[in-house]
Amino acid sequence: MIPAQLSGPVLSLYRVVVGALFLCHGAASIFGVLGGNRGSGAAVPFATWPGWWAALIQLVCGALVLVGLLTRPAALLASGSMAYAYFTVHQPHQLLPIQNGGELAALFCWSFLLVAVLGPGSWALDSALARRRAAPAEPAPAPASVPV
Repeated sequence: MIPAQLSGPVLSLYRVVVGALFLCHGAASIFGVLGGNRGSGAAVPFATWPGWWAALIQLVCGALVLVGLLTRPAALLASGSMAYAYFTVHQPHQLLPIQNGGELAALFCWSFLLVAVLGPGSWALDSALARRRAAPAEPAPAPASVPV
């Protein structure tokens, strides 16, 4: 059994890896880097539906999930976008992900849903901001008395 104190850091590492991979997909499609759109080396044409918008979601949500900022809403949007991709692009061809090439969409969908439900883990900007808000304010130092 894994010690309880490791659950936050392990969840954080999982979130970072999934966010980084998603960010890379978005960057590849929008900027044509890292092999570009589906290995073609080309960027998706600006504002084309749905490819460019999906890539923008991948880029922005991937970055937010990576750093752990607005993690739950970003992960939920990313999960939904991958569910949409699976059911509109992959599933019409065959029923199972292994048959229709939708394994990655299915994995991203469920991975982001897990992050949306469990939260960002302890190593996240969201967690740091929550700790900062919960910390009691330090009293202001007493003003130095001036001799008269």
